[in-house]
Amino acid sequence: MAKNSNKIGDLRAKTDDQLTGDLGDLKREAFNLRFQAATNQLERPARIKEVRRDIARIKTLQTERTQSPKA
Repeated sequence: MAKNSNKIGDLRAKTDDQLTGDLGDLKREAFNLRFQAATNQLERPARIKEVRRDIARIKTLQTERTQSPKA
């Protein structure tokens, strides 16, 4: 559980542009992992789950930032 809160804290410290860049990188990695899985060349199957969760974390933060009132 501590690892997740640490990841979220690291993500919260990033700017919107950095999050968008990370999201693009993760989506590219997810595509490559799906391709490797389809051709039976995947070395770490658990990485797919990690990448999907990281994408969800970033999207959640982006949604929070767009919905929070600017103070």
